[in-house]
Parts: sequence; structure tokens; C-alpha cells
Amino acid sequence: MQAAPLPDPVELTGDRAAVATTFSASASPRELGFRAYLAHTGLLTGRQFRVVVRDRLTLAQSLLFPLLSMLMFKVVLGDAVGQATGQNSAYGTVPLVVLVGAMFGSLAVGTRLISERRTGLLTRLYVMPVHRAADISSRVNVELIRILVSTLVLTTVGMLIGWRFNQGLLPAIGVFAVALLYGAAYSTIVLTLAVSGSNLPLVPIMSLFTSLLMFFNSGFSPISAYPEIIQPLVRNQPMTCAIETMRALATGGPVAESLTKTVIWAVGIILVFAYPALRGYRRAAASRN
Repeated sequence: MQAAPLPDPVELTGDRAAVATTFSASASPRELGFRAYLAHTGLLTGRQFRVVVRDRLTLAQSLLFPLLSMLMFKVVLGDAVGQATGQNSAYGTVPLVVLVGAMFGSLAVGTRLISERRTGLLTRLYVMPVHRAADISSRVNVELIRILVSTLVLTTVGMLIGWRFNQGLLPAIGVFAVALLYGAAYSTIVLTLAVSGSNLPLVPIMSLFTSLLMFFNSGFSPISAYPEIIQPLVRNQPMTCAIETMRALATGGPVAESLTKTVIWAVGIILVFAYPALRGYRRAAASRN
């Protein structure tokens, strides 16, 4: 009896590639529903948290860079800003470095996602019976945890240079809430670009964008010190709105306008970029490029 011919290795390789990158039109019931979403997000959040904790270099950088920046701004610009505003410069510097820390830390999440896409890990996650939005959500959740911890550290150290929560517990919680909302919006942008599949240089682009926001806001210098032609831009850009909200929550004063602008900016960014992030994630799972 003649044995059946062995399959062509090339064809076998092609079949395996097709299985790995072609997804069924309908998801398994185990992948659907809000309960599955919560369960899978919780599991993947734990995975992402362990990955972040083990990346000690990035973790240290996301804290050390803002800390050193805060001390540098206080030493170099503290007296000048204080004389111009009549207020301790720490109330601008501390919110500034909190937001900068949130933004630079998000870049590590984006580069890690790109690396997992190129190694095929995203494909392995996607073909498993896991809710389609759980992995993206878990990455944002871990970012929020990191931002919460870094905000606590930075505001605590900021007390050495004059930062205080002068308005009580609820406004202090509001300071943390603003930092989390801002960080969630920025992380959504980074994740969207990371899964875009266009091979954009993520770190240079977002570093440039972060630097522009960092040096043209009311935490770095009073708005009145900027040229009049760019003052409206500086006054209404998202970082200035968040800084003014955090400053008002810490020291007292009108907060409604800056808080409204912050919420509009953050919610608008999340709404605009969330869907492209989910769509891009599916394409990224099917390709290593």
C-alpha cells in the first residue's frame, strides 16, 4: 500500500500563517459581553502591571526625569516666576511635571506595544478567546495606575519646594483626577499611533509634541510673558487648562472654566482616538510590520 505524500513545507507554512493572521467573522461567546470584558481586562491588567514593574529602567526614568525637571525649574525659574505671578512657582511647576511624567511614561507603553506587534505576541493574544477591547483597556489601566503613583510621589516631593493642598481633601482628590484624565487622553493618542501600522517614528514625533506643550504653558511661565500673538494658543492648549485646574484646586480660586476646558479636551481626544485604536489593534495583530 502506497503511503500518502507528505504536504509541501511551503504550503504548510502558508497555511499556518493564514491561520495566525485570519480571524473568524464571529467571535466566540466567551469573548463577548460586558462580563467577559471586565474579567479579561482584569487578567490582562495584571499581566501588563507585571511587565511594567519588571521594566525598572523605564519605571525609574518616568519618575526621575519629572523629579529632576521639577527641581531644575524651581532652581532656575522659581524666583522669576514667583515675582511675575505673586505666587509660589511650585503651584505651576508641580502640576507641570506631573503631566510631563504622564506623557513621557506613555511613550514606553507605545514602544512596548510596537515591540509586541513585531514579535507576534499581539497575534497570539488576538486569536485567543479574549474580549477584543480587553488588551487595549488593560494597557490604559496600567498607565492610570502608574500616573496615580507618580502623581503621589511628585506632589509629596513638591511639598519640599512649597506645594500644598490648601483646599482640603476633595480638591486634593480632584488634582489626582485631572492628572488621570489627562494621562488617559494622551495614552489613547500614543496607543493609536503605535497600532497604526504606518511605521511612524513614535518616540520622536510624540517627544516633539510633548516638548512643545511642555514649554508653551502657564506652568513653565506666566501667560502674560508670552508674545501676544500666541497667548490665546498657550491659554487654551490642553496642558495649560489642566495646570490651571490643578493650581486652582490646590490654592483656591475660579476653577470652572479651566476644568470645563480640560474635560472637553480629554473626552474629545478619547472619543476621536478610541475607535481608530481598536481598529488599528486588529490590523496590528494580523501583521508584524
